[in-house]
Amino acid sequence: MSLHSPSRPVSDPAQDDAGRRSSRSLIWRRFRRHRLAHVSLWVVVAVYLIALFADVIAPRSAGAYDAEHPYAPPQSITLTDPGDGRGPGLYAHGYTQEFDEVSWNRTYTKDPEELHKLGLFVASGHDYRFLGLIETDRKLLAPVDADAPFYLLGSDANGRDIFSRVVHGTRVSLSIGLFGVALSLVIGITLGALAGFFRGVVDTVIQRVTEVFMSLPTLPLWMALAAALPRDWGPLTIYFAITVLLSLIGWTSLSREVRGRVLTLRSEDYVVAARLDGASRFRVIRRHILPSLTSHIIASVTLAVPAMILAETSLSFLGLGLQPPIVSWGVLLQEAQNIRSVITAPWLLIVPSAAVVISTLALNFLGDGLRDAADPYGGAVK
Repeated sequence: MSLHSPSRPVSDPAQDDAGRRSSRSLIWRRFRRHRLAHVSLWVVVAVYLIALFADVIAPRSAGAYDAEHPYAPPQSITLTDPGDGRGPGLYAHGYTQEFDEVSWNRTYTKDPEELHKLGLFVASGHDYRFLGLIETDRKLLAPVDADAPFYLLGSDANGRDIFSRVVHGTRVSLSIGLFGVALSLVIGITLGALAGFFRGVVDTVIQRVTEVFMSLPTLPLWMALAAALPRDWGPLTIYFAITVLLSLIGWTSLSREVRGRVLTLRSEDYVVAARLDGASRFRVIRRHILPSLTSHIIASVTLAVPAMILAETSLSFLGLGLQPPIVSWGVLLQEAQNIRSVITAPWLLIVPSAAVVISTLALNFLGDGLRDAADPYGGAVK
């Protein structure tokens, strides 16, 4: 009679590898498999770098204007040797203007003979503080002759560079998204965690308040609150007021999500063990429950930022949000309300709209990828 060793369960190498990995490495590995989210991550990083270094990237300041070039079309750039002693380099073609005194229309045509040399980190004549620390006037890409016209994406009715204004507006629009989400994050997590953990009367009161906020129509409520702001407030005060208003309305969905997760986690063994060990309720929430929600919260925040950006853009577009001299994407889109201006200069609508669409799509795709990767054991890790 032959003796056979007891059969051993066949292990899955993928599951064994997943068990040996940390939760953070598993989340990153699953996130990298989400191709669209991975690309969106780099797009979001690029957009925020543009916002951080806006003063260097923008060829001109947000308010700089040139009355001689209203509604100037985007200039074409060429890398060539003009052969007139200026040497090879990067050049922008100049304009030839024709003004119709009857229709008052100004027509621009490219002048192949007029070339303006561009340079990297050239002096622009407009001083600013780099990152608020170093005073300089250097620009990443600008004409060597500071007085030469340079409109990479066209100009508006006052001859202001649209590219520079969109770059400066990136800082305002994206910072409102971050600050607004940070404030709504604190409110949503606090109320959701308290409702899910204590339940009973606390849960009932918080849920009724949440339902009242969720039942209100969002856009009319934003318009009413924004219209109630005093018109004698300064631009910076209005900026922070709009941020607070958006935050006070945008916490409801996050609160509901946190409440549901806390209701599930409060009965887990490690939470019960902490309670039996004498830990206070707030310590259990802070040290044991909320850390388990970190990945979910990050994904929710990433999805909430584009909603804040769109809210600010909508209010500013309607004239109820930020106002000049503050420059944001919504403020820039105000000029697109005039159909005659759009027909004359379509880049007034296209350029700010493209910035809004690209940023919101990238943030949404990034949020989807983070949400899918938040559960690292939800699928096989290859």
